Amino acid sequence: MKRIAPRRSVTTGLSVLALVAGLSACGPFGGDDDTSSAAKATARNFTVAASGDILIHPQLVEQARKDAKRTGKGTAGLDFEPLMAGVTPVVSKADLGICHFEPVVGKPEGPFESFPAFLVPPQITTAVKDAGYDSCSTASNHTLDHGYPGVVRTLDALDKAGLKHTGSARSAAEAAKPLVMDVKGVKVAQLAYTLGFNGNELPADKPWAANLTDLDRITAAEKAAREAGAEVVILSIHWGRENWSNPNRSQLRLGRQIAEKTGIDLVVGHHAHVVQPMEKVDGTWIAYGLGNHVARHDVPTGLTEEGAIGWFEFTERDGGWDVRAKFAPTFVDIPPDPDESGNLPEGVVEDHRLLDLATALRDPGKLSDQQRSRYRLAFERISGTMLNRGAADDGLEPLQPLP
Repeated sequence: MKRIAPRRSVTTGLSVLALVAGLSACGPFGGDDDTSSAAKATARNFTVAASGDILIHPQLVEQARKDAKRTGKGTAGLDFEPLMAGVTPVVSKADLGICHFEPVVGKPEGPFESFPAFLVPPQITTAVKDAGYDSCSTASNHTLDHGYPGVVRTLDALDKAGLKHTGSARSAAEAAKPLVMDVKGVKVAQLAYTLGFNGNELPADKPWAANLTDLDRITAAEKAAREAGAEVVILSIHWGRENWSNPNRSQLRLGRQIAEKTGIDLVVGHHAHVVQPMEKVDGTWIAYGLGNHVARHDVPTGLTEEGAIGWFEFTERDGGWDVRAKFAPTFVDIPPDPDESGNLPEGVVEDHRLLDLATALRDPGKLSDQQRSRYRLAFERISGTMLNRGAADDGLEPLQPLP
């Protein structure tokens, strides 16, 4: 448990009551029974839902175009709401929803670009907001794909959608101001850093445009956030090796340094595009990699469609924060390529959709045998990966069990 200077007196008896109430709350998102209400009256608490990479490939743009024709909604002929809707019941239940927004946005009508320099529709930001997210990290290896103008466009689009952001900036003043949010009366800061920019350089006259990972910089940023009133600090970090399901040595080393040498309360990682384990290190939960939240790589591997929403329950106890960690396995349905006549095989999925797997599997009557088997495999594989560094001993479990 991370320690902070107490803001008010919290007796041991009240703290124990709060903890017991949290453990007895019904349902995956807690409950409203008498015990839970008593806990809320005696100890501050809040929940965080955090996810991995949002990376919009051309196939997802075409899906949004197809959906706009069906719904009659969206902007400039693109509607990303149906793509994202499957995770709304989970994300919207959290008191704070944190996404990782990886690409650069362009104009609503395009043109759009894919790998290696992404330029995606700004319409996706509205769908992210409507799915329940409040804030996004914007420091990634793609942040500078289109230089400083791309940074400005992306942050302007997030502002317009009502999403807070951190990790890149339009001015030195914006870069220097910590992102501190009021979450159920608790001041929560989010920091964001990345391992690099795919060979692109920060502008010589704008070195503050994006945050490059460095332990001293992260430590200084946490100090600044605390001085700005933050009681909880969450670090979003873009790190690791792509397509590796295990954290590499640099992740493990830096994660331990962050846990041991800073007061950061939670570390949320992304970049690998596949799920990596969670681990509690020196009292701090580290999600090494939450996989892809929504993406559609040109060559899907099976693992790149899988992701996890990290679910973290913060409870103030004895002047610090007790954090319980869970996860919700997710999956992006990908239709097969059509035949030469443009037709899909009968009985296969026809649309790209981001799913909460537990919810999808609770209604098996709507699933084909193929879908049911694929979703169960994904759920079990994600769970096995998440627990691969012994986190079950620290209480890590799925937010909802496999139906």
